[in-house]
Amino acid sequence: MSGVTASASAIHRLILIRHGETEWSKTGRHTGSSDIALTELGEEQAKSLREPLDELLLTDPLVLSSPRRRAMHTAELAGLEISRTGEEFSEWDYGTYEGLTTPQIRETDPGWTVWNRGGPGGESPGQMSDRMDSVIDELLDCLLTRSVVVIGHGHFSRSLLARWIGSPVEFGAHFAMLPASVAVLGFDGETRQIQSMGITGYRSADYVDAGRPAHVRTTV
Repeated sequence: MSGVTASASAIHRLILIRHGETEWSKTGRHTGSSDIALTELGEEQAKSLREPLDELLLTDPLVLSSPRRRAMHTAELAGLEISRTGEEFSEWDYGTYEGLTTPQIRETDPGWTVWNRGGPGGESPGQMSDRMDSVIDELLDCLLTRSVVVIGHGHFSRSLLARWIGSPVEFGAHFAMLPASVAVLGFDGETRQIQSMGITGYRSADYVDAGRPAHVRTTV
């Protein structure tokens, strides 16, 4: 933030939105630059965002989006008018692992996660961390005068959440961003906070995809 403190923008909030479900997200395929459309369910999830967004009482928000159609379509269905798109809001670049699931990747790269190794030929965790820091610097300047909404992706949002609170980007593994879910970021004086997470307009407890398998109770 250029020459000002975070407290100057304490009344303004940063709203992160992950796009709705796609066929690839449903089956756990890592989706970076591939331009995959929303499923019918993903479209319904995106439409359901209208009510929770209305309840946030955002006034004249700056709406920024990834240029991938799954993000832009989510914004449209949620009733948001995009101010600008940019590659800086795009998903983690998975490189040669694009389109693969974690089990497929681990057949040749045991123990892999995007958080510990990144995407070969794409972005490393360090590169993703640097990108998030640049995005945050830009957003902090915007937050001086208005609230900001960013429509992006799963690993993008989780990485930004980690860096927003000053944690290593790998800490993003501990956050969840369901399809068409909202996180609210803000300030307590000069301290950056995650104020709310997991906001959806649909019954999220019932949602299951490859990244969030149904819980099975085991007995011993």
